[in-house]
Amino acid sequence: MTGRWRISAIGVLAAAMMFVGGTHPSMAQSRAHVYLLRGLMNIFSLGMDTLATELNRRGVYTTVDNHADWESLADGAAARYKAGTEGPIILIGHSLGADAVMEMADYLGRKGVPVALVVPFDGTQSFYASPNVARVLNITQRDYAYMRRGAGFHGSLVNVDVSSDHSIDHLNIDKSPRLHARVVAEVMAIIGGAHRPAPTGATPVQVNAPGATDAGTKAGPAGDVAKPEVIPSAPAKTGAGAMNSTAPDKPATDGSTPVIAAPEHSATRTSSDASTAPPPRN
Repeated sequence: MTGRWRISAIGVLAAAMMFVGGTHPSMAQSRAHVYLLRGLMNIFSLGMDTLATELNRRGVYTTVDNHADWESLADGAAARYKAGTEGPIILIGHSLGADAVMEMADYLGRKGVPVALVVPFDGTQSFYASPNVARVLNITQRDYAYMRRGAGFHGSLVNVDVSSDHSIDHLNIDKSPRLHARVVAEVMAIIGGAHRPAPTGATPVQVNAPGATDAGTKAGPAGDVAKPEVIPSAPAKTGAGAMNSTAPDKPATDGSTPVIAAPEHSATRTSSDASTAPPPRN
């Protein structure tokens, strides 16, 4: 009887250890999370919603939020990352949301949390890329909003300059199907086939609280700026408009040679479109 009791006790103890170990936060399965942040007043930047839907269809868990909420979002992300339930972390934003994802990445770095990818769409100023970020893909039409390599940053940094593509402006850059396709490809390259799928029927979280107003356009400190990829200037106009190149996009590169990408689509631009006034901030 004593032998049997010992065997039973050992079995119960082993089962209890397996139960505790299996439910410990560090043993939980990590899920990739793409955070998308809208710009001014949380009513523009609806390209972030469309992009979230495109990623959801591929099984990627996404949320769409107000740019003003970036700090509380980062606190939650850090807690889940350290619990082993979230990661890789990807940040995408438009306009003030673009500024916010750069700030959010830096804040996560101070908490010891890595960020796999940051994609600002036409931010209002320049930022340093923080050391915890693996890749920055900055899509912009403002040369003063190029992102820079911060101290300790050893990741990949690409500034994609679309300023010469007359079919793209500040209010539609976040909605470009071609740019969406590139970002989706970047996200899927990171997550691959090993990501944890989004919950059944998952949809982006919509936050409709009003956002903070723009605090200004003060440029970030001077630093090492990656050579931009460049959208070519349109050929000389003839008649009512210009003809755009139909050459296919070339692969992205982090080297010193600018990459020439095809414009989004053919567009006619009148002389009034050539105003040098800065685009409205969103």
